[in-house]
Amino acid sequence: MAGDAERDAAEAVAGGLRAHVRGTVRTGEPLAGHTTLRIGGPAALFVVAADEADVAATLGWARASGRPLRILGLGSNLLCPDEGFDGLILDLSAACGGVRWEGDRVEAGAGVHLARLLQEAARRGLSGLEGVAGVPGTVGGALAMNAGTAAGDFGAVVESVRAMAPDGTAETIPAAQMGFRYRGSRIADEGLVALGAVLRLRPANPEDVRRDLAGRAVRRRRTQPTHLPSAGSIWRNPPGDFAGRLIEACGCKGLRRGDAEVSPQHANFIVNLGRATAADVLGLMAAVRSRVEAHSGVRLHPELRWLLGQEQLEALLEQGGPPA
Repeated sequence: MAGDAERDAAEAVAGGLRAHVRGTVRTGEPLAGHTTLRIGGPAALFVVAADEADVAATLGWARASGRPLRILGLGSNLLCPDEGFDGLILDLSAACGGVRWEGDRVEAGAGVHLARLLQEAARRGLSGLEGVAGVPGTVGGALAMNAGTAAGDFGAVVESVRAMAPDGTAETIPAAQMGFRYRGSRIADEGLVALGAVLRLRPANPEDVRRDLAGRAVRRRRTQPTHLPSAGSIWRNPPGDFAGRLIEACGCKGLRRGDAEVSPQHANFIVNLGRATAADVLGLMAAVRSRVEAHSGVRLHPELRWLLGQEQLEALLEQGGPPA
């Protein structure tokens, strides 16, 4: 049967990759289980690297085979295609999951969850990470996107970054050379793989830090749809304004495509009501951007990342979403 032949071929390819890495290699891994939107078809290859050597080996194998490769953290700002990904997904949670504390400095691997880092910093009486409080991501994602909120950006506490180039060479880059800016950095610009970072925090009263984080959590639950699958903010804030305000002003709160809905709680969130597809989300994004531009003259730009690349995302939004 064709299905059996395809599975056998996939396993043969995976077997070749397993000869190069110590970590886990899986085939047909559903990506919906690896994104906070709970959307996405199967990845042809899914690698959980065991260490930095595995990361370099996987990059080299992908380059030699001509297969596209994407790095996956918590998938909290990511939309994956319904049909899946005929390439290789690299998971750094095991290879880059360590944390080492030394006074007010912390060395954190790219696979470390931000929530874990925040909790431990609060316990140790260290402040400075409030800007990423509530951001459901990893250190690697925060470095790539310079994650943050109105309270500040992640790049502000970075002292240096350890990153790997596509050719497998790793280097330590001072923060001043990282090009941190609103939702961007050299990681994304140059296709680097973030391996980790050294952060410089500030001593503070542990109880004050915990109280501040608790207050932020309460405000987040009140203003954001934390009870439903989402990808966080869908659109970048335009200069001097807020995407959520513009979306709400043109009556898009509650707008739906299939099971994808513009959250009635926060207009810059699209939530999955149960069975939303990537096509639903893309169609809804296209409708929202069109309405906002017609109403205010402002063109929104995605903060959400599309697994197949931002150029393709823009093309899909221009045509109103994927073909039916």
